[in-house]
Amino acid sequence: MSLFDMTGKIVVITGSSRGIGKAIAEEMAVHGAKVVISSRKHDACDAVASAINARHGAGTAVSVPANISSKESLQHLVDQTRQAFGQIDALVCNAASNPYYGPLAGISDEAFRKILDNNIIANHWLISMVAPEMLTRGEGSITIISSIGGLKGSAVIGAYCISKAADMELARSLADEFGPKGVRVNCIAPGLIRTDFAKALWDNPDTLKRSTAVASLKRIGEPHEIAGAAVFLASRAGAFTTGQTIVIDGGATISGGA
Repeated sequence: MSLFDMTGKIVVITGSSRGIGKAIAEEMAVHGAKVVISSRKHDACDAVASAINARHGAGTAVSVPANISSKESLQHLVDQTRQAFGQIDALVCNAASNPYYGPLAGISDEAFRKILDNNIIANHWLISMVAPEMLTRGEGSITIISSIGGLKGSAVIGAYCISKAADMELARSLADEFGPKGVRVNCIAPGLIRTDFAKALWDNPDTLKRSTAVASLKRIGEPHEIAGAAVFLASRAGAFTTGQTIVIDGGATISGGA
C-alpha cells in the first residue's frame, strides 16, 4: 500500500470551500479519505462536497458549515463529523482572517483581537475538541496552515504575521505534549498562493511582479501545490514528522532575489 494512502481516514478541513483548504480536501479524497468541508458559507460548502462526491462516490464528503470565531460553532462541527463518520483521524486548521492592512501603530484593538482570536485561539479551541479521541486511540494528525509571514517582519500585515508565528509555536508545543501518545502536530507555511484571500497581492500584474521578484521560482503558487504536503503530514508518509513547519514558497524565504 502507498505511504500516502488515506483510505478509511476521516479528515476535517476548515476553510475548505475555496483556495488552499478546498485543494487539500480534494487531494485527501483522491487518496481515499472521507472529508468534512467547512467554512462560514453553507452553499459554498455544499457545492464543494457535492463535487467531491460526484467524483469519488457518495459519502466521501459531507458539508458542515462553521464559523471559527464561535466556540459553539466549532463544537457543532466536531459533533456533526462524529455523527456522520464516527471519529476524526486528521484535522487541518486552514481557516484564518486578516481584516487589516497597514502599520501596527494604526491597528485598532478590535481588529488585532479578531486576527489573534481567529488565527490562534480558534485553532486551539478546535484542536482541544479533537485531540482527546486521538490521544485515546494513540494516533492522529493535526496540521495548522500558517504562513511564511510568521517567519518574516512586515510593515503591512504585521498582526497577521504575529498570529502565524504563534501558530508555529502552538504546533511545536502541542507536538511535544501529544507526541508520547502518538499524535502529531505540524504546520505548513505557504508563500504567495493564488487564492481570494491573497488577491490584493497578485490581482494586479505589477503587484504580482513585485510580490514574486524575490522568489527563486519567480512565480505565484497554486492551491494544489500546498495540498500534497497536507496529505504527507496526515498519512503514514509523515508518521515520523511532528512539531515541524514545512515551508512551501517557491524559494521566497531563501533567495536574495538576484
